[in-house]
Amino acid sequence: MKRFFLLLLVMLLPLAAIQPTSAQALEKHRLILDWFPNADHVPLYVARDAGFFAKEGLEIELIPPADPNDPLKLVAAEQASFAINYQPNVIIARDAGLKVRSVGVLVEHPLSSLAFLKRSGIKTPADLKGKTIGYSVQLLEMVLLGAVMESAGVKKDEYKTINVNFNLTSSLLTGKVDAVIGAFWNYELAELELEKVPGGYFDLRKYGVPDYYELIVISNDNFLKKGKPTARKLSKAIQAAVEFSRANPKKALEIYFKANPEVRKPLDKRAFELTLTQFATTQKQSAEKWATFVEFAKKRKLIKRSIPAQELFLNP
Repeated sequence: MKRFFLLLLVMLLPLAAIQPTSAQALEKHRLILDWFPNADHVPLYVARDAGFFAKEGLEIELIPPADPNDPLKLVAAEQASFAINYQPNVIIARDAGLKVRSVGVLVEHPLSSLAFLKRSGIKTPADLKGKTIGYSVQLLEMVLLGAVMESAGVKKDEYKTINVNFNLTSSLLTGKVDAVIGAFWNYELAELELEKVPGGYFDLRKYGVPDYYELIVISNDNFLKKGKPTARKLSKAIQAAVEFSRANPKKALEIYFKANPEVRKPLDKRAFELTLTQFATTQKQSAEKWATFVEFAKKRKLIKRSIPAQELFLNP
């Protein structure tokens, strides 16, 4: 009888170990997306639904924002542990006194561009002299546009800018503007391609703008006082999901489409194909890359002080 009970105990112990306690052990956090779900977010849905977050002991809720300005504000106010945002925005926020910093990378290089229709005959930024350029985010995009146009020898009073909100593609198609700053070359250009109206774009890095991380994961300094291990587990899971997505793009898209059945599948499929090479190759961020953009932002009066790189990001 004693042997029977010992054998039963040995059999039951493994079952107990993988039952409720495994679910209870998952650390729950919210991650606010930068915008509505799109192809840039595929690895995040893979991390959530293919178990990469769970493998690190995390349960991450992915939440689209009601307003694209909300993610950084919510993290700064400690209403969310994490959010997807942009390197330039973190620098601007830090200069304004908000205690946010990057803890991971999703997209390594700029997706934002100066876009136009090929039928316009525009070949170089200098061709935009006397033209109308649309924008959606005034402060940052005016600085980026200014750098590009200056590199082409075009003065501020030699072109016109108008706010088209987020109607970048439609503003081009209707002829409201001749070009738009802030168009993602992997998304708006893919949208134009599907509309069978070929578009072109200028890579900002070739015209006076330094390289920067387009999409990063941000968190709050107060959270990170105890939450650094959590942030590092999150970035590890994201990198694993990125690598899975590169190796299994069809499966990654299936996971994303299942989670977001309402998206425009042809557009997101094409955008994902264009983005695959831009997803993070490492979660180790470059201090030089941060410092270079800080100096660019200060020179362009986007910020007031030279912010030390160590204030802006946390490496694994």
